[in-house]
Amino acid sequence: MTRLTPRTPSEMTEKQRELYDQMAEGRDITNGYIGGPFDAWGLNPSTGRRIWQLGGALRFKPTIDRRYIELAILMTGQLWQAQFEWFAHEPMARDAGLPEEVIQAVKIGTEPSFTDDGDEICWQFCRRLLDRSKIDPATYQATVDRFGEAGVGDLINACGFYTLVSMTLNTFEVGLPDGAEPPFPA
Repeated sequence: MTRLTPRTPSEMTEKQRELYDQMAEGRDITNGYIGGPFDAWGLNPSTGRRIWQLGGALRFKPTIDRRYIELAILMTGQLWQAQFEWFAHEPMARDAGLPEEVIQAVKIGTEPSFTDDGDEICWQFCRRLLDRSKIDPATYQATVDRFGEAGVGDLINACGFYTLVSMTLNTFEVGLPDGAEPPFPA
């Protein structure tokens, strides 16, 4: 279920249709919906295209290991209780090597037990950024030491971008695929 009005490609403007076709490529389309935040991004193709491209850069060209980006994404999705976000990224986090214990602790909002110092540093950084909107000097330095300044930028960008994604999903009440269990209580 979604609040978005279903539109067929024939009901879209030329620019909307171009973006729709790009975002839909390689995806299963159900009842005209691409799914996730993509349909909402198509409402304004000028900004939607840029948002979509930014997401691709964050997901496919980070300067740090993908597992840390996925940890930041899960932490952001959990904060916003974004059902679709968690549904989509939990398996990606697992595939990127994030341990199951960390995934499950993040899901319920508790601090995980860490076996990887990168996971712990990433978690500490993102927790402070998401909860306090500021990073203390010790956490900043530990994160720079582990990931470099570009890595710090990637973590900030991931948390910020997936806040936008979560807001979009929650506002438009983007539902899960049929038969999928919601990761968070309603």
